Amino acid sequence: MEENKEISLPPKYDPTAVEKGRYDYWVNGKFFEAERDEKKKPFTIVIPPPNVTGKLHIGHAWDTTLQDIITRIKRMQGYDVLYLPGMDHAGIATQAKVEAKLREQGVSRYDLGREKFLEKAWEWKDEYAAFIRAQWEKLGLGLDYSRERFTLDEGLSDAVKEVFVKLYEKGLIYRGEYIINWDPATKTALSDIEVIHEEVQGHFYHMKYPLKDGEGHIEVATTRPETMLGDSAVAVHPEDDRYKHLIGKKVILPIVGREIEIVADDYVDIEFGSGAVKITPAHDPNDFEIGNRHNLERILVMNEDGTMNAKAGKYKDMDRFECRKQIVKDLQDQGVLFKIEEHMHSVGHSERSGAVVEPYLSTQWFVNMQPLADAAVELQKQDDDTKVHFVPDRFENTYLRWMENTRDWCISRQLWWGHRIPAWYHKETGEVYVGKEEPADLENWEQDNDVLDTWFSSALWPFSTLNWPDTDNEEFKHFFPTNVLVTGYDIIGFWVSRMIFQSLEFNDIRPFEDVLIHGLVRDAEGRKMSKSLGNGVDPMDVIEKYGADSLRYFLSTGSTPGQDLRFQWEKVESTWNFANKIWNASRFVIMNLEDLKYEDIDLTGEKSVADKWILTRLNETIEQVNRNVDKYEFGEAGRHLYNFIWDDFCDWYIEMAKLPLYGEDETAKHTTRSVLAYVLDNTMRMLHPFMPFVTEEIWQHLPHEGESITRASWPEIRKDLHDTQAANEMQQLVAIIRAVRNIRAEVDTPMSKEIQLLIQAKDDRTVSQLEQNRHYLERFCNPSELTIATEVKAPEKAMSAVITGAELFLPLEGLIDVDKEVARLNAELEKLNKEVDRVQKKLSNEGFVSKAPEKVVEEEKQKEKDYIEKRSKVEARIKELQS
Repeated sequence: MEENKEISLPPKYDPTAVEKGRYDYWVNGKFFEAERDEKKKPFTIVIPPPNVTGKLHIGHAWDTTLQDIITRIKRMQGYDVLYLPGMDHAGIATQAKVEAKLREQGVSRYDLGREKFLEKAWEWKDEYAAFIRAQWEKLGLGLDYSRERFTLDEGLSDAVKEVFVKLYEKGLIYRGEYIINWDPATKTALSDIEVIHEEVQGHFYHMKYPLKDGEGHIEVATTRPETMLGDSAVAVHPEDDRYKHLIGKKVILPIVGREIEIVADDYVDIEFGSGAVKITPAHDPNDFEIGNRHNLERILVMNEDGTMNAKAGKYKDMDRFECRKQIVKDLQDQGVLFKIEEHMHSVGHSERSGAVVEPYLSTQWFVNMQPLADAAVELQKQDDDTKVHFVPDRFENTYLRWMENTRDWCISRQLWWGHRIPAWYHKETGEVYVGKEEPADLENWEQDNDVLDTWFSSALWPFSTLNWPDTDNEEFKHFFPTNVLVTGYDIIGFWVSRMIFQSLEFNDIRPFEDVLIHGLVRDAEGRKMSKSLGNGVDPMDVIEKYGADSLRYFLSTGSTPGQDLRFQWEKVESTWNFANKIWNASRFVIMNLEDLKYEDIDLTGEKSVADKWILTRLNETIEQVNRNVDKYEFGEAGRHLYNFIWDDFCDWYIEMAKLPLYGEDETAKHTTRSVLAYVLDNTMRMLHPFMPFVTEEIWQHLPHEGESITRASWPEIRKDLHDTQAANEMQQLVAIIRAVRNIRAEVDTPMSKEIQLLIQAKDDRTVSQLEQNRHYLERFCNPSELTIATEVKAPEKAMSAVITGAELFLPLEGLIDVDKEVARLNAELEKLNKEVDRVQKKLSNEGFVSKAPEKVVEEEKQKEKDYIEKRSKVEARIKELQS
């Protein structure tokens, strides 16, 4: 038929052309904006805010694609969906980037001063926020930009102050001296998440500290000899018989000459090394705790930049690692250092600067974690309507382990970019004032220079984005708590846990119902992506080559929840092939719908077995997709969609639909067009969350109601269109056609060549069914003569096949090799023996029979009967050929 240029799809699938301008159409149409409709059930996902330090990587693409799939499904299911966008100021990371840019210009932040530097940081934020939004657009994320937030927004800053002040007033925030992670390069404290531990080849330095009384010495060892200058004691285990007599005695600290005491502490491991350890409370977290128990002096021997200070004596102003070399030499010269051994150990490095992190005594602000962690652990003991559900549930243990072993949280950072701590110190009295507002007599006060850890503000993200602390506002009341958080397993402790305990503390409720955990995107060899390996993948490069739909489908279906995902270009290409298959099939359908309108779609008329089958398969696919997306099993949902679209709809139904479409029966044509339009429409709706661009383009060319597929209703199972009998009949037809095609291929007989086909049906009913669908067998098997009966005389030299309910014979005189045919049938017999064995083992398993649904057990019994029947026919045919 002649193509209608206006209503038809272009001949070639071009993702760039399909995706161009579509996002603007969605955003301008406000299809992603939440309505705050009290009649609709709310559904909220807040985007894990990306850092404004750079562009999004492939992990972000995976994370946000999963969120977008969930929100698109829920929107189509009639929920009032809020998918809230936003970004994180990312304190230390962004400041490091801005400072690096300034260094290129020969300027430091101190040259600019705080205010001018912050102006530069805001310029950076605006630039990179624009990059991120452009990438969200490319990915097709259905975000409600009318509610976009940033962690340094005025409203979110108010929330941060509210939380800080309230926790301070409750005694849950305090200021004190503690050992923290210190980055000497950026001169700031780091959170644990900002420390990357790497295995490094180092050394163990063994030393002899002489006893003051001259009665020998005690052996200690260290990996950081430069810290010995700050030693305050030597510790031994109280039950260690080797040292009991030395407890309370003094040793002389080499080089320094200071007297330090030998103390007893249960922390010491008797079995490790000499059983005696040097204690440096200002430079080691464990030594700090021992120092507290024994009231030891905290001697800080290092400056913030990693150089030695005045308390390091003659080593003052030396870099810490240069000092290490010199001290080692000096100790060897004095005969104190008697052994150096190779030692592979884990060393913390700053994620941002790469510098070796220094455990460092510093006055910082802390959150007292114990009561907050206890409440969060208690929450998980509550019922399902109260607790947070982790998917997969094994990650709940990861969360609980972190909560049960948490330490007080150092929340202050020596930065300028971030939420400045709302604490002021009186210039004369030193009094501390903490409040949301500045002190009235501000001229007498000086505000704390530090800012808060980025995680402090992002911990409030699920509710601070909804105008909290105003809990009476309609946004908060309607959309909080949120429904799902999608994130990676690597930040369960650092972010997920903090959101939970802050929400419990301030809202007395979980911040989200479900936490869907995914893994990391790795390269094809399973390696973690990194700059050093050069194996990273830019999602924008993938989109440019294959389109966003192909990337999204690959990311969402390539892994099960909680598992890592291997990025493979060939798999993305295969998803492009899938999109191309959909495009070509849709183009055929649209060209053949002619002027069919939505209201003309009629499924009440006389339907063929193919019509009934595809409508039944559509119902089954809707059921399977629903079941799997409800469990966040997007890979399984995608597999069912793929099989239905590629195999059932494209390869079988469309081919069978050509018979009535190209025939003379106008009623049959109309029914076929109606079925094609209905099935393709519903299929595009199900596929839409995975592949939003191509499905919108196809849907717009189909007869439909509404402006956009984004707001179309989610497909529903229609029982009136379910016909199990027709589905079984169709499966039998497909099995016959496949068997004939396979046999033709084996003996190199093309479909264009007519051959005789004999079908021996197991009963008259099967004969009747096959006769009713004779036209399909004649069209797709191309027989010169087709015989269907309960009794047929099998030709001596014929290829054969056994299917459910029938046996096929294809007399191929001169083409058949009896030995090869017997070998083929023996291979088939072996497969059937395995199937019989498998199903019988299953049915003999009492646990399966008693626990599985009755329907499933019956299906297995039917399979057993079918396999045994097929096996006996294959055995009979082998015997016949060999006689």
